Amino acid sequence: MCGISGYIDFKNRSVDTRLLKKSIQYLKNRGPDDEGIWTDEAVGLAHTRLSIVDLTSSGRQPMLSSDERYVCVFNGEIYNFQQLKQELEEFGVNWRGRSDTEVLLAAFSAWGPDFVERLDGMFAFAIWDRRERTAFLGRDRFGEKPLFYSWSNERVAFASRPEALKVLMPSASFEYDQQGLRLFLESGYTSAPYSIYREVKKLPAATCLFVDASGLRSKRYWDLRLIPVNESWNRRSATDLLDELDEISTRAVASRMMGDVPVGAFLSGGLDSSLVVAKMMRETNHPVKTFTISFSEKAYDESATASKIASHLGTDHYSVPLQVNDLLKLLPEFLDSFDEPFFDSAAFPTMAVSKLAREHVKVSLTGDGGDEIFGGYHYYKIAEMLSPFYSCPSWLRSMVANCASIYGSHRAKLFAGALKQKSRSGAFAYGRSIAKDFSGVLSKEALADTKGLADIFEEDELQFPIGMSASERGMRLDALHTLSEDYLQKTDMASMAYSLESRAPLLSRELVEWGMKLPIKWKIKNGTTKSLFRQLVFRHIPRELIDLPKRGFGVPIDTWLRGPLFKWAEERFLDPSYYVGLPIDQKKCINLFRLHQTGKRNVHPLLWAILMLLEFNSRNYKHV
Repeated sequence: MCGISGYIDFKNRSVDTRLLKKSIQYLKNRGPDDEGIWTDEAVGLAHTRLSIVDLTSSGRQPMLSSDERYVCVFNGEIYNFQQLKQELEEFGVNWRGRSDTEVLLAAFSAWGPDFVERLDGMFAFAIWDRRERTAFLGRDRFGEKPLFYSWSNERVAFASRPEALKVLMPSASFEYDQQGLRLFLESGYTSAPYSIYREVKKLPAATCLFVDASGLRSKRYWDLRLIPVNESWNRRSATDLLDELDEISTRAVASRMMGDVPVGAFLSGGLDSSLVVAKMMRETNHPVKTFTISFSEKAYDESATASKIASHLGTDHYSVPLQVNDLLKLLPEFLDSFDEPFFDSAAFPTMAVSKLAREHVKVSLTGDGGDEIFGGYHYYKIAEMLSPFYSCPSWLRSMVANCASIYGSHRAKLFAGALKQKSRSGAFAYGRSIAKDFSGVLSKEALADTKGLADIFEEDELQFPIGMSASERGMRLDALHTLSEDYLQKTDMASMAYSLESRAPLLSRELVEWGMKLPIKWKIKNGTTKSLFRQLVFRHIPRELIDLPKRGFGVPIDTWLRGPLFKWAEERFLDPSYYVGLPIDQKKCINLFRLHQTGKRNVHPLLWAILMLLEFNSRNYKHV
């Protein structure tokens, strides 16, 4: 795990090494063990290293290929690099070390850009071809590793963080992007290729970028939208499917345990992380170190369950007790670690458990991805429940929505709001939105010139195989957007704040593609979510220990905004200086805040997103 940055000037203006050195100051947490800079004419690449594989100097970056034609900076891990190394033996490669970076370079040299399709891993990289004067950038299938870039005046710059990128483009404008702002205020994140800045783009997951003097060209090399459901699996037995899933998930976990440093795991007590840890214990001859956070507040505490599972599996378990309000102390560090406004308050406990884990290991496995691949969220059942209404005339759907609104409860209003959407994907976008039916705060001009979350979802659904159920469509939309742009970025930024590498075994290519082919009857059955996956967990952990109601890894933002954060929030909502340069209505923001204080409606998701944007704007105003 590392941090990367660099730029290429196709007008042959000389490289300013000072800019490269300054850029990697923003990447120190991502790679505190080593750093390097490589320059050649009008090209400069920089790297900070968190040493995980091949701890010797032969793993240093930027790294040149054996023939010195290519030079690479790479962030992440290639889990199948040993297999690729064997395949590359036929090309007569003389290996200088044991790193996956060297294998990545050799694979590009041997197979060209299509080599990326062979990779199983998490990665963001840039390769410069010194002979052809072209660059090739790539990002992993789910976007576990971030990569931002900007093209201006025949100059491309890229970095793991926007703040590092800004340094490399001193003459560029960093005005806010209205499209990015709208998506953030509707979903809590900005979907790639958008970012919060107009001239900064995020390379989408599963995408490569080709760069030369004429400009940029992107290509998607893998697309989960196109994977068909294998309906013939409906005729297979549960035992047969479980055996296959057991084997595939074992391979996924085993591959993510590679490295030359200690590897541990987050253990929340939920299905996903518990299965990962159970399989880790089968792959090693010593206790795995596991980590969780305990809270005195029962509504947020999963430590008792995690402790029982750890005891059953025989892990070396660590738990740190916190008051929920202790997480407020992480707010300054949270704001410093995220270079774009970030909504997900689960970043706080993720930061706390990452800090704990880093005291003992350099790598920690997570359970990210299980819900989106195997149907773990209640949203999917709701999507299935709403789906028949969209076969009815719009007037009938509208009448049902109006009747639901009469009840006046928070849930009734949300149900009515979902029925008022134009399509099934619009209804799912509404359910996943943080704005719901509350008054939008963006200006009319910003709304007129941009797309909403529902529009983004509808564009993706056009690529889905025909005949998929509403719940299956919801899972894929979540995997494409909520997982990639919210949950994985949260885990990456929170863990890297403490120089901890996080890995997600449930996102192995083999496991994801198998899960996408699995018919819905094996995912949601008789109202039970993650039906088949749940049965697999019961093979490894006694049902009575783990078959409990699902809890989120959250914090009480709703009560914080009425209690310990009230004055902090009120100051920002009332102060006009926080709104300078933002196309949002201060009066509407204040009204939403007042509504939340009455307790009649819970507006905290949207309010927290607005607060994160206002705080970000106050720190960032000099760039606007």
